[in-house]
Amino acid sequence: MSRFLVLSLVLLAPAVGFAADPAKAALAKKLSAAIDRHLEADWTARGIKPAAVADDAEFLRRASLDVIGRIPRVAEVTEFLADPAADKRAKLVDRLLTMPAYSRHFAYTTRQAWLPQTSTDVRFFFNGTQFEGWLQAQFRKNAAADEMVRQVLTAPVSPEQARGGFGRDRNNPELSPLVAFYQAFEGRPENLSAAATRQFLGIKLECAQCHDHPFATYTKEQFWQTAAFFGEYAALPPVPPSFVGPLPPQYGKNQMTIPNTETTLVATFLNGSRPDWQPDRNPREELAAWLTGKDNPFFAKNLTNRMWARFFGIGLIDPIDEPGDANPPSHPELLDELAAGFVVSGFDHHTLIRAITGSRAYQLTSKLSHPTQGDPRRFAKMGMKGLNGGQIFDSFVIATGLKNAGSLIDEGENDFRDRTLRGKFLKMYPTGTKSIDTQTSILQALLMMNGKQMEQQTNVDTSETLAAVVDSPFLATEERIDTLFLAVMNRKATDEEREKYGSYVDRGGPSGDKKKAIGDVMWVLLNSTEFLFNH
Repeated sequence: MSRFLVLSLVLLAPAVGFAADPAKAALAKKLSAAIDRHLEADWTARGIKPAAVADDAEFLRRASLDVIGRIPRVAEVTEFLADPAADKRAKLVDRLLTMPAYSRHFAYTTRQAWLPQTSTDVRFFFNGTQFEGWLQAQFRKNAAADEMVRQVLTAPVSPEQARGGFGRDRNNPELSPLVAFYQAFEGRPENLSAAATRQFLGIKLECAQCHDHPFATYTKEQFWQTAAFFGEYAALPPVPPSFVGPLPPQYGKNQMTIPNTETTLVATFLNGSRPDWQPDRNPREELAAWLTGKDNPFFAKNLTNRMWARFFGIGLIDPIDEPGDANPPSHPELLDELAAGFVVSGFDHHTLIRAITGSRAYQLTSKLSHPTQGDPRRFAKMGMKGLNGGQIFDSFVIATGLKNAGSLIDEGENDFRDRTLRGKFLKMYPTGTKSIDTQTSILQALLMMNGKQMEQQTNVDTSETLAAVVDSPFLATEERIDTLFLAVMNRKATDEEREKYGSYVDRGGPSGDKKKAIGDVMWVLLNSTEFLFNH
């Protein structure tokens, strides 16, 4: 492929439009207005002067990283910046939600959150990949959040399969993606219930596993009553001596004996109520129905808070797993209204994403312009979010035009760990527990700076895209610098940057080689804080 054709592909792309369901689009706008109403009232009451609204380039990069997990292409940047439409930001999010990269990004980050073991324990790598593929299919069709959780909690997984850990059940291939959830927690009722309540309700119930904590809301008894919904994965309790006749269908499935004690508890919801047990209904189905119910005070708020934290870098409740009197929401009325809207939408991810990204608060610049903007829980400016491994790799591919990888990103392929360049790259990075993980970002930066791919993609002799920019006779030095900034930073260079890097290139850097000097500029940009963070 000629270098001039490569450059034209970088700079040009057709515009495509997408529309949301009218009713849900209207609901999203209503929720966006609610976000701004609550936050603006808080700013006024506290004397906070919010930051200015981000310019189009800053918003485009931020939304792209948050929704599809990668920076925009040069063509996408130039097209968006040239679009005069007043509603182009909303249309951008609509378009991003239809891209395969959206489902892959959300599947990757959701798998990391729900099954962190699959990123760190080799025993679960295969099942983690299968589970991520299942998640990707759910996000691709915009499956409702409650339905996704119900499928996980009610999967027909036997105790033997739950404790297997050997990957795909070849006799039932459709089951294996959901087996991953049970095997990752070793098929133990206490582990499964702790994971379910933490991820789906935002309640850190495991704190009460061994004893009643003086400051915890829930008791040891409640912990094991919840674990009893997964009682089928525990050893059957002894049959009472006085019992005569066949065992009831629920025996051993809806009760749990606390280890090292003689206390056996029957499955009970955290609100103290119990199901109306039906012979043909698995206790996990009862738990799933209660947990995902529209009237459950925790489910919608938890998922709403997690989505908010994904886009703002910090939750309305933070830490997200510790709601309660000791850790109240920063804006309780706002969380209530957003969660109620999420329920009305049918637990629709797209509606919640449109609501958040359509708010003024999300669109504020990350640049600090007033001392009152310093508290991240007031959301008076956008916070800084360190990129995860997937975001760094995919953005690196987009910025440099890495061969044999860009098509996988656009097609939303789910890479098997270690078998692809992307899979090997992701294995190098630990799973962060916070949106801003400085230590991880530094490790990522060091690996980027010293990696073989970095060397190749910033070398004009081996990087086809960089070579195309260098060899284009119609580009002046300043225009080449601007093109590099558009590719890596998704904005044009400032006058100061053009002067700084332009003079470096014209001098040819320390070697006197102008082509090598342009590669040096790209290397610096790719390893900058601006590239490695979403802001």
